[in-house]
Amino acid sequence: MSTSDQAPLTYKDAGVDIDAGNILVERIKHVARQTRRPEVLGGLGGFGALCKIPAGYKEPLLVAGTDGVGTKLRLAIDLEQHD
Repeated sequence: MSTSDQAPLTYKDAGVDIDAGNILVERIKHVARQTRRPEVLGGLGGFGALCKIPAGYKEPLLVAGTDGVGTKLRLAIDLEQHD
């Protein structure tokens, strides 16, 4: 089978269940709100967050992201290499 005949891969094919992730976010929203700080911009969800930086900087934002942690951890476990 040539690559043009193959069905495209999906997140679900790779073991990612987006619907389950969205359900989890809904379940933990009330807990996450309790940890919110005034510096955080935006809401819960997605793969990152924007945070204000204290005075002394010119309009900075800190972007904190967690996207891809699971796949990188899976590779480390499979390769038994955690350095």
